[in-house]
Amino acid sequence: MTQPPQPPNEPPQGGFGAPQDPPSGGFGAPQDPQQGGFGKAPEPGYGYPQAPGTPPPPPQGQPQAPYGYPQAPQAPQTPPPAAPPQAPPAPPAYGQPAAPAYGQPAAPAYGQPATPAYGQQPAYGQQPGQGYPGQPQYGYPQPPTVSMQPQPAGPGGPGGANGKKKQMTIIVAAVAAIALIVGGGVIYASTKKDDDKSSSAKKDGGKDGKDGKGGDKKELPSGGPAKEKAPANTSAKVAFQVPAPAVPKDDVWSVEGSWLTDDAVVKSGYQGKDKDHALIAYDPSSGKEKWSIPLTGETCAVSKEITKDGITAVVAKDAKASKANKYPDCSQVSAINLKTGKKLWTKDVTNSGMKVEFEEITLSGSTIAAGSGTGGTGAAWDLSGKLLWKPQIGDKCKDVGYAGGDQLVAVRKCGDYDDPKLKIQLLDPKTGDDKWSYPLAAGIDNAKIISTNPVVFGQDTEEITASGATDVFSLSNSGKLRARIKLEDGKYSHDCDVNKVYSCKAIVVGNDKLYVPTRQHDAGGSGYGFTNEIIGFSLATGKTTGDRADAGKDGEMFPLRMDGGNLLGYKGGGYNKGAKVVSLDGKSMKETTLLETPATESVSSAISGMVPKSNEVLYGNGHLFMGKELISKPYSKDDKEYIALGFTTG
Repeated sequence: MTQPPQPPNEPPQGGFGAPQDPPSGGFGAPQDPQQGGFGKAPEPGYGYPQAPGTPPPPPQGQPQAPYGYPQAPQAPQTPPPAAPPQAPPAPPAYGQPAAPAYGQPAAPAYGQPATPAYGQQPAYGQQPGQGYPGQPQYGYPQPPTVSMQPQPAGPGGPGGANGKKKQMTIIVAAVAAIALIVGGGVIYASTKKDDDKSSSAKKDGGKDGKDGKGGDKKELPSGGPAKEKAPANTSAKVAFQVPAPAVPKDDVWSVEGSWLTDDAVVKSGYQGKDKDHALIAYDPSSGKEKWSIPLTGETCAVSKEITKDGITAVVAKDAKASKANKYPDCSQVSAINLKTGKKLWTKDVTNSGMKVEFEEITLSGSTIAAGSGTGGTGAAWDLSGKLLWKPQIGDKCKDVGYAGGDQLVAVRKCGDYDDPKLKIQLLDPKTGDDKWSYPLAAGIDNAKIISTNPVVFGQDTEEITASGATDVFSLSNSGKLRARIKLEDGKYSHDCDVNKVYSCKAIVVGNDKLYVPTRQHDAGGSGYGFTNEIIGFSLATGKTTGDRADAGKDGEMFPLRMDGGNLLGYKGGGYNKGAKVVSLDGKSMKETTLLETPATESVSSAISGMVPKSNEVLYGNGHLFMGKELISKPYSKDDKEYIALGFTTG
């Protein structure tokens, strides 16, 4: 999502990397700007979401819930016909203790008693002015914005008769509200030909519902053994860096796209004195340029997936920006072979005589599928370039976007523009027909696919938030609802782009769990400092699992991806510490360091300019690659901006 620019980072003279001073404009292994230079604007900083509303104060004597661990019980799939059921309590405001469900015993705190966070935590990558050693990297604590202690219950509170009546009224209202959220979870046996027709629906519940005991649980994939092993020496050196090119004032250029293969790091960028758009491959250990592929314009979207033969897909603008045409169309879809460095083909499609613009692209099996975001038009090709489907005039239902990988999942929109109805669909990648369809509740106008196998999606249930997903839903292999996970706005640090359906970062699915980082908060103890945790939620129950990994004082940790049954995480080091890539054991969450960057101010400054949570971070076989997605003119001509950084333990 669009974010405000970050303040500049000012590395000391001489750069970093090799002991000797490198040539002007770089650090580490020197690069020839004419061959390898291409750039990206300073990444916008991560803003502060508004604090959620404060719920009614809990009764006295209730224990405090640990930071980032909501214990709300799972909402029922189908309201029972008997008396109104117990409803989960409203999620606590940041810093407030969690109240148990009415009539239920309080859940014990996980681990040790939680320390309330002192005020709002700063955004990752933002730090106080340079040149002041000793200051926390992530800024200064702010005054508290909510009460830190439970408030006493007044007359007629939870302990009195009037309080019980009021609680029952609240419970009934809460059940009705939850039913509106998850009640849309019904299965349609439909195809694209009859999506606009009414069809019979079956509500989820029972074994395929909230308890997760059914729903084809045995069909869920196994993580398998981890491939990434800790080297003998985890201390990494700077392998290469790519300086950003000069960008005209007020311009923002896209350099989205990076891939890490067995023998190359490939980055979208610019080369030559005319700043031609290209995909450029570098040796991950030395940074030496291996090949480049010219593009018609800036990259608009790229596929995360790569086939076993090295094929991926890219959407590019149909021309370079100029004064006469400052915003060319994002219409050119290309298949790229990353092993050979060859462009296989480039295609576009038209609808009503106009070229269709695409905001996302993905790959599943032998199908490349591109979506247009809120425009709601989708198209697909096979690996040979044959068109499989495209938008049709008069379609009442349109594909907003796709998510690929093991399975091809679509977000589909039907109905009027001002009253859209969304569905999550599992598609046959060869025909585009849906195998099952899961409608979202009325009024929900956004959906983010987090995983395609198993299918897990998120949404902002009430309004647009900084994270892009305050509620996460797991589905069975037959498309039935398994569980709902509530991620209160302001407590978690994942990030999903606006108008895209497959773009969430810092949130990972594996081991039948959802791994998500908490927001930074006061680390506690003596002195200043901030920290956060990665915690796990069960996709079967929606509750926390007890899995937890701590970033440590003055640190911040994000999940990157699964490595078999282990979770890979990026761990920011804070002031005067190197950043790390760590492997977290899938059963014990025991941490093993795989790579650590140099603990120098210049390296830390360059890394913080990348904002790891919202940029491109790739790790494999002892190589860490970080790349920007947007570049703009530096704040000062003395600032050094980089489009990509590479580190290696080899």
